[in-house]
Amino acid sequence: MTFVIFLVCLAASIVGAVSGIGGGVIIKPVMDTFGSYSVSTINFLTSFTVFSMTAVTLLRNRNSGIVLEKKTSTTLAIGGIVGGLAGKQLFDVLKAGFGNDRLVGATQYVVLTILTVLVLIFTLFKSHVRPAKHEHVVFTGFIGLMLGGLASFLGIGGGPINIAVLYLFFAMDSKKAALNSIYVILFSQAANLLMTFIQKTIPEFDPLLLAVMVTGGIGGGLIGSWLTKRLSLKGVDYLFSAVMAIIIVISILNFFRFIR
Repeated sequence: MTFVIFLVCLAASIVGAVSGIGGGVIIKPVMDTFGSYSVSTINFLTSFTVFSMTAVTLLRNRNSGIVLEKKTSTTLAIGGIVGGLAGKQLFDVLKAGFGNDRLVGATQYVVLTILTVLVLIFTLFKSHVRPAKHEHVVFTGFIGLMLGGLASFLGIGGGPINIAVLYLFFAMDSKKAALNSIYVILFSQAANLLMTFIQKTIPEFDPLLLAVMVTGGIGGGLIGSWLTKRLSLKGVDYLFSAVMAIIIVISILNFFRFIR
């Protein structure tokens, strides 16, 4: 099982690094299908894995030629930190209110499925949409807050919505959106993990499993960075759409598993 989880984290992190979705949006649903770990434990392990992948990906892409729009992305990241903390609080409140991990998990998958379906529809028709180029700090910060909050609450460390938003509101192409999304995810996951340590709400977990997952995340970040330089923009778009379709199917299956 441990080796299977390593392969899942490696593959998800490769896809996450190339497409900018972070990888957690794949890791968490697959881990949930195993049914061996609590929602809190999976969220924690996924956050660590995604954080590791994003750090490596950014380091490897420093000289890739893909522009990191630091003003926009840093503002998004700051908003993402606040949103990440808020999303973590919302998760803890719902967990305490429901008193049942299964209900929290079902809620997460309802939200994730709806968002992913909307983003997939948008992606298929984005050639007919004229992107905007917003530079207002308050607007950018608010978008970052929403993205960070959703990522933290869903326990996915990013997700497809990041890419759609960066294209729609900041006119970034697929590769630029992917790298800037990774930048935002790094900060939101750092905030999420920091809050977990400060509040001492670290769930029970197997240290060996954490090490295996983080290793997969780092490996995925390295391989994904290498692939990014070789894929065309259209190739990245195809990969992104295929992954979203898979996420939708897994999310629906997990929703029904949680409510049984």
